[in-house]
Amino acid sequence: MPEFVRHSIDNGIAAVVIDRPDLHNAFNEVVIAELTFAMRELGERDDVRVVVLRSEGKSFCAGADIHWMKRMVDYSVEENIADATEMAGMLRAIRECPKPVIARVHGACIGGGVGLAAACDLAVAVKDAVFCLSEVKLGILPAVISPYVLEKIGPGHMRRYAVTAERFDGEEAKRIGLVSDCVEDETALDTWIAKVAKITMGNGPEAVAACKRVLQEVSAAPNWDDKQRITVQYIAERRVSAEGQDGLKAFLEKRKPGWVAS
Repeated sequence: MPEFVRHSIDNGIAAVVIDRPDLHNAFNEVVIAELTFAMRELGERDDVRVVVLRSEGKSFCAGADIHWMKRMVDYSVEENIADATEMAGMLRAIRECPKPVIARVHGACIGGGVGLAAACDLAVAVKDAVFCLSEVKLGILPAVISPYVLEKIGPGHMRRYAVTAERFDGEEAKRIGLVSDCVEDETALDTWIAKVAKITMGNGPEAVAACKRVLQEVSAAPNWDDKQRITVQYIAERRVSAEGQDGLKAFLEKRKPGWVAS
């Protein structure tokens, strides 16, 4: 039975909930393990089309649990590597989940919490959410989360906010690309997520998963020859796949494809 991370499925939408409101949903090794497991499990389920990452209480995620940090003070380099590897695995489980993952951000989104939001495919935040890459204030740095945050906000914004550890709100998070949209309140958060989830669920589930993979592979490809090889292979395989055939024929025949509920 999970201690801090629970999930439920309703009409194809899986809600993954971090439930440590007394600690502003800060994560420790248990949260990391449970969140990793939930993402991998839901990614394999055919009855899940969209995953929403959300939290209970006043905050999305305040970063690392202070009690966990106290234990880390005495860790060796090897122990810190093992610990950081687990966190990196959690972020990859989110990033590489075959289902589209949406972060629902409210309240504090600090340190590793920014990494959680950045690892998701989409994120929506309330205007008064508080973001901060706070690590340098503690004499450390946002290393493990940096590939995900850098991918979203680019090197210029990353240099500023990682070095200054300034706090910024939801509107600034949208401006720099950390979140997809910014809304007034939590009711609007849920409305936005419901709308985007519905739109996304109208798309071919295998195509969505393949889309996520090809974007990752193209980004990592070192040259244009590799990019061309990857993209040509992907589109060829999609066109001849059962889902691709159904989707193309449905369009030409002016009918709904098989993955759309009638």
